[in-house]
Amino acid sequence: MSRLLPFASLLTLSLSACAAPVPPNVRTGGPLPPQHDPCTAEAANAYVGQVASADVVERVRGLARAEVARVLHPGDIVTMEARTGRLNIDVDERNIIVGVRCG
Repeated sequence: MSRLLPFASLLTLSLSACAAPVPPNVRTGGPLPPQHDPCTAEAANAYVGQVASADVVERVRGLARAEVARVLHPGDIVTMEARTGRLNIDVDERNIIVGVRCG
């Protein structure tokens, strides 16, 4: 039995070296560090009141410096996670832009 102890210790040490590192926020249970969001919805506010055609949506996305844009209609079911680089374009039932926001 005492002869197996060094081998068991070596095996434990070897396996622990293969474990993936744990990100700091998982270890502490704290929030993720803040990320810089390139999206700036204020730049796209000039399009509030216009029809959200494909061309307008692309112009609004570009003005806001967003990577992607999604058009949200009344009653749409959407995911609520915040995503950097995404522009949310809220429209009414006539497809008129009523608001823009990043996230």
